[in-house]
Amino acid sequence: MNETMHGHPGRHSRLARAWQRALADACYVPMPAREAQQMLGELVAELTTELNREDFDAEVGARVGAALVDAKLTSLPVLSVSARMLSGLTEYCRRPDAASRLAVLLAAFGRGYGAALHQAQCRGRLSVEAAMGNARRAAEERFKVVFDNAAVAIAVGDTTGRLIDANRGLAEMIGVPIDRLRGASVYDFAHPDDRDAIEALVYEKLVPTGEGTVKLEQRIQRADGSYGWASFAITFVKGTDGRADYLLAVGEDVTEQHEMQDELQRQARHDPLTSLPNRRHLVEQLDVMIAQAGDDDQLGLCFLDLDGFKQVNDHYGHGVGDRLLSAVADRFRQGTRDPGLFIARIGGDEFVALIPKADAAQLAAVSDTLLATLSEPIIVGDNMLRVSASIGTVLWPVVGADAETLLDAADTALFRAKAAGKNRWVLHSHEMRADALATHPDQKTRG
Repeated sequence: MNETMHGHPGRHSRLARAWQRALADACYVPMPAREAQQMLGELVAELTTELNREDFDAEVGARVGAALVDAKLTSLPVLSVSARMLSGLTEYCRRPDAASRLAVLLAAFGRGYGAALHQAQCRGRLSVEAAMGNARRAAEERFKVVFDNAAVAIAVGDTTGRLIDANRGLAEMIGVPIDRLRGASVYDFAHPDDRDAIEALVYEKLVPTGEGTVKLEQRIQRADGSYGWASFAITFVKGTDGRADYLLAVGEDVTEQHEMQDELQRQARHDPLTSLPNRRHLVEQLDVMIAQAGDDDQLGLCFLDLDGFKQVNDHYGHGVGDRLLSAVADRFRQGTRDPGLFIARIGGDEFVALIPKADAAQLAAVSDTLLATLSEPIIVGDNMLRVSASIGTVLWPVVGADAETLLDAADTALFRAKAAGKNRWVLHSHEMRADALATHPDQKTRG
């Protein structure tokens, strides 16, 4: 195949020249250098095309391996030199699974080379027994070269979950010597919560079927006790010549991708100024509580608005206002120690405290605590600022409730609290009529 079809003729040529020189340094190459470079360039282009193809076919690797034998490149160093040079093919692949694809392609490359070498030896009138022995040794050497030099994690396991062998990539991923991996159970390094999924996918689905490949993404326990994430493609391989069936797993560390996803999830659910949960996170929490609530469960909401915050922004500027909001959030975190309390900033100077499985006494105590946290002045730069809050509270049965309805009810109570004066809280419960909100009998005015 002409290498210009792949968009990187110069890079393919450079790899082909480097491959030809490495072979020439290691063994006899039975053709002129220019002819060898042209042939190797076509093989590089063919492998690159297959790495990027949607309907990936690893047998292309076997055909490339056989092509080397057809070109009379049959000296002992050919396999190790070729595997080392071709390990750089991932730079030509745009797919996220390039490394695992290349490992499978190189394994097929070695298999094709070994099979073609076996046929060549037979044509050379070697005895059938000698040819099989040579081919088996070549296959073992071939697999060892790919196994040891692959940039991805590779493991061979029996069909019961015991590791037969592992390469340096897997040992480095986990942080233990290869010898400790041999004979270990695949569950020894898996997160306890992932074991049932591994059992169901690999040992209840793949192994009984006796063929195919499954993809598995799981947490891996490292030597220091921490957990990372790894993605594996696990293939069932039928044994030959009386050997047992086995599983071939090719994987890569995807911890960084998971951490990035977790961070994006965190950012999407937290306020960037105060680091408190945002409105989206609050509504999600309410939805979860509503879905899991018992018949008699009630929840409490405290909808809080800072008194006079607009004047702070107008007088001192929005920079001071933002620092004041951060300081208020810190006061709430430090002053409310109930582990079940969930405090969110939902916009501007508005905060909401969510109390699961609440009662009237607990709701009153939390409301009083929130007001008390703001009783002392807050220092922002050279400014000593005094700030108070008005709070609308809701006590509501959870079953059949709706998150937005609860927030609307708390907002209505907040409106009544601000209308009644600053630094106070007002209760709205499900037993009250929406048009007859009343101030809680124990309500205290502060200031």
